[in-house]
Amino acid sequence: MFKTFVPSPQRKARAQAGFTLVEMSVVLLVIGLILGAVSVGKDLQRDAEYVKIKQKFVDPWASAYNSYYMRAGVVLADSQTAPSFMVNGATAFAGISALSGDTTSATEPASVCDSATINLTARATAVDTLYSEMDRHGVRMPPGRAEGKEARYVYLDSNGNPQEIQVCFQWNKPGTPSNSGNVMVISGLTPDLARALDQMIDGKADAREGMFRQSTVAQGTPGTAGVEWAANNTNIQIDARTGGTSAAVTDANRKDEDQVLTVIAHYKMNQ
Repeated sequence: MFKTFVPSPQRKARAQAGFTLVEMSVVLLVIGLILGAVSVGKDLQRDAEYVKIKQKFVDPWASAYNSYYMRAGVVLADSQTAPSFMVNGATAFAGISALSGDTTSATEPASVCDSATINLTARATAVDTLYSEMDRHGVRMPPGRAEGKEARYVYLDSNGNPQEIQVCFQWNKPGTPSNSGNVMVISGLTPDLARALDQMIDGKADAREGMFRQSTVAQGTPGTAGVEWAANNTNIQIDARTGGTSAAVTDANRKDEDQVLTVIAHYKMNQ
């Protein structure tokens, strides 16, 4: 004969009891750690993407520019027989000669890009010669966005919307606040990406000083501190909504799904 097991009242009470406060606290703590790790992981992923943009796109384009100089003996799209040391200077040499070497009032040549449709505000008459100039001198370009689009790169802004970087090269006359001489023009930068690149290149995020500057920065007083980049990730792109001219919308109108405002930087080249 088997005896029927009858649980005692104490055992029955323990079997019907739920989680203790300690157990609930441990579960909530684990959930909080997981959510925190996901949030931090997104920031780390974006930081890693910014480093990748510098190492896989910006730096290789600076190297490609220098390789062109080593092979051609002149800067990008300059005249080899009558060099001016200006990007696209082959079209501007005659004007400089007439000025007896005074380049402060010279007409700046058009930018050298991969397309006439570019995100620039200063010189809309860009020359579609970047790919052909690099190719005919055998200079290997970064992979960029695709074949024939090596001067472009796509990434996600902090709102998760795609943004396109584009690289051009141009010569700025003496006295240009955003760096005189030959510069790499980098458009399509969100403010946090621009600051990150500035920090990696110059060691300090300063829009008015160093080799990496904002294109619209104003001239400062000598001996005074620089300025911050004139935008932030709470500004959005007007043309993302209306198709109008790119400009900042006030913070009150910003939505999490909007496209973040982009800025243009000038990166001074060595030659």
